[in-house]
Amino acid sequence: MIGWVVRFLMIAAGVVTGWFVAKDAPIFGVAQVMVALLLLTFIVAVLAFWPHRWTSALNRSVKD
Repeated sequence: MIGWVVRFLMIAAGVVTGWFVAKDAPIFGVAQVMVALLLLTFIVAVLAFWPHRWTSALNRSVKD
């Protein structure tokens, strides 16, 4: 399961890195890992700061 998450992050990071760095450049792997870490940080930040009111609106079992 974690392998799927890592694979998805690396594919997304490879696409974004490919916009700025040539795929045959020696620095491509390092840049791809840096972009993957930035994407992971962004995802964690979005989950950490997700407003509670959105969660309660999406979850019908929670009563206000």
